[in-house]
Order: sequence, then structure tokens, then C-alpha cells
Amino acid sequence: MDISGTTRLYVVLGDPVAQVRSPGLLNPLFAARGVDAVLVPVHAPEADLAAIVAGLKAVANLDGIFVTVPHKFAAAGLADRRSPAVEITGSANALRREADGRWYAENFDGTGFVAGLVEAGHDPKARVVSLAGAGGAGSAIAAALLAAGADRLAVCDPDTGKLAALKARLDTHWAGRTSVSAEPDTAGAEIVVNATPLGLRPEDPLPFRPDRLAPGSVVADIVMKPRETRLLREAAALGHPVHYGSHMLDGQLDSYREFFGLG
Repeated sequence: MDISGTTRLYVVLGDPVAQVRSPGLLNPLFAARGVDAVLVPVHAPEADLAAIVAGLKAVANLDGIFVTVPHKFAAAGLADRRSPAVEITGSANALRREADGRWYAENFDGTGFVAGLVEAGHDPKARVVSLAGAGGAGSAIAAALLAAGADRLAVCDPDTGKLAALKARLDTHWAGRTSVSAEPDTAGAEIVVNATPLGLRPEDPLPFRPDRLAPGSVVADIVMKPRETRLLREAAALGHPVHYGSHMLDGQLDSYREFFGLG
């Protein structure tokens, strides 16, 4: 990849940021399509996010911002315009500079996650799903699962205020199909999803107990690094089909290409 004075810039913001896989996927895509652009990681501490985004917006050759934990809710509020998905979920994972200089927020976490599930043979349509985490990614995944036809969705998060706000937004579009609780509710679940950051570090506790799941239920994780989280290792050892975090990003690539007009 040749970087020159004409190269357009993209950044991915996170805290931490060492785990992000998007530069390794998007930069080869740029090269393959002859796009004169580069995506670089930016470690953005939570307390400095607003200042960092304001500075990035002032960079004239910056065309897009990708967002990962823990900034997805905050990023939605830093955009000038928001997609319907962002309005429903309250979170964003991509911001695009528009022709008029304003910034438009979108969220592909949910659609990317569901696309990865379907591609792996785990279509959530008419199935009972349990989801741990009502954060930025979890909120987007919750909406996408319901839009894809999940029969019932149980969402858990210790932040009950966040949970109540998410349920209210989801019920506006898919009334009566979502239940919420502070502790994991995996009873009868056919697909169980970790949409929390638990698993990024070896010492992290499990988001839910795989030994309490129904036999044959699919266990999915959105943590991308390490690929083999403790949750997935223990679930696989118990005979559960497992679904890796990398599938979520793989499922978003075409959406990113279209969103940013990358040809």
C-alpha cells in the first residue's frame, strides 16, 4: 500500500484499541479496489472522546470514523445526522462525512452479526434468543435479531436503566417480544450471545454459564481478539456449537463498502 499526499484517511476509535481487526480487513479491501485510503487505529480514552472527535472532524482529508467499545453510544450523539438504526439502538459504529461537511452516523453491528449467523447456518428466525449486554453493540444486535424474526429475545445487563431504555425503543417496533433482566435469562434459549466486552482479558468472568444452557444451543461471542474466548472454549467442551466474533465484522464488510462509497 502506497501512502501519499492524496491518501484519504479513516480511523477506528476505541479504548482499548489493540484488539480491533478492522484495519486488517479494510486496508486490503482498499488495496484490492484501488482506493487511495488507509484505516488506522486511534486509542481514544473515554474522557477525551469528544475532543478527539472534534479534532478529527477538522481533518479535511478524513472521510470516515469507525467506532468500537466503549464509545458507540457517545458516537451517536456526536453525529449531525443519524440513521433509523441508530435512532432505534441509540448507538453508532460508523460515521461518514457528507458532501455538506456534516457527519452521518450508522450502525452495522447488528446487521453484520445476523448476516454472520445466517451464513454459518444459525438463522435466528422463529428462534428464542438470549443476549448478554445492552451496550452499543448489544443494542444493535438486539434490534437486528428482532428484525430478522427472532421469536423471543431476553436481554440482560446489570445497568437496569440502560435496559429499560432499550426495551422501550425495541417495543416501539417489535412490541411484546423482548424481556429484560439484570441477570442472564437463558431458559429455553436456542441461541445465546455474549455482546459484552467480557472475554477480552483472560481473567474476565463469564457473561453467563454455558453449563446451564439447553443441549445443542448455539453460543456466540462478539469478542474478536482473542478468537477463542474462555466462553467459547467451555461451551465447545460441553458440545455446544460456537460462533466466533470475527463473523460479525466479516458480515459488515459489504455494508461498509457501500456506506463509504468504496466501489
